[in-house]
Amino acid sequence: MAMNIGPPGGSAEPEIMIDINTTPLIDVMLVLLIMLIITIPIQLHSVNLNMPVGTPPPSVVKPEIVKIDIDEKSVVYWQGVAVPDREALFAKMTAAAAQSEQPEIHLRPNRLARYEVVAYVLASSQRLGLTRIGVVGSEQFVE
Repeated sequence: MAMNIGPPGGSAEPEIMIDINTTPLIDVMLVLLIMLIITIPIQLHSVNLNMPVGTPPPSVVKPEIVKIDIDEKSVVYWQGVAVPDREALFAKMTAAAAQSEQPEIHLRPNRLARYEVVAYVLASSQRLGLTRIGVVGSEQFVE
């Protein structure tokens, strides 16, 4: 069994302790942290905006509504009149895109219509720059 009885040489002076006592430092840091948390103002998660008061003026010009229907046999109808081929449909869409006030296009495809025809109408309208297009009657696709 071994035992440490002191430094070699028999000096009677105690050994110098070189470790720092960190307990008071931790206590001080915890107190500072709590003081910092208490003194920080509560942040609001809302943004205060000054909104205009009143109602905006109604739109003077109502946009024209163009109804494009596609039936179960994939025949395209422009305002209720059957369009004979794709070139005629493209010509009508080009004329609509050239107007100063673009019309709203309401596309109503039948559930049994071929996707190719619906995709052609959508792609053509995008290619010509018609941005106000909506699919009407989509509740028939929900089962």
